[in-house]
Amino acid sequence: MAYVHYKFNETYVAIGMEVAVDRASGAVKVQRIACAHDCGLMINPDAVRAQVEGNILQTLSRSLFEEVTFDRSRVTSLDWSSYPILTFPDVPEVVIDLIDRPTEKPWGAGEPSAAIVPAAISNAIFDATGVRLRSVPFTPAKVKAALQAT
Repeated sequence: MAYVHYKFNETYVAIGMEVAVDRASGAVKVQRIACAHDCGLMINPDAVRAQVEGNILQTLSRSLFEEVTFDRSRVTSLDWSSYPILTFPDVPEVVIDLIDRPTEKPWGAGEPSAAIVPAAISNAIFDATGVRLRSVPFTPAKVKAALQAT
């Protein structure tokens, strides 16, 4: 789980994740995400839901897979093999509960939902393994190394 009261006391977001960690390979699989999102007045709730879901999935990709690699002279992650992203088989179930508060001002909806994804994944990995990871992406190699160090 993770929670944020974003920016200058505006948007509230809470996320819980069901995560499986394969101890042998270090692979992390996010199976389900539940998000409660309060951005004040929503002018277009369908657009808010789409924005929140998109930001969660994009940040999930950045947190688990995406990493720019380089050698002494250039970037070496130049294609989808060397710079992997979230693919359809990796997309978890995403449940979003929007809290509409029409008496409030409309606050931002996108960035706040992205801000807590890495923390929620890290907390879930810790809950599953007892190992705390603090540097994204949480690649299988990093997870396996952390597990072996304990």
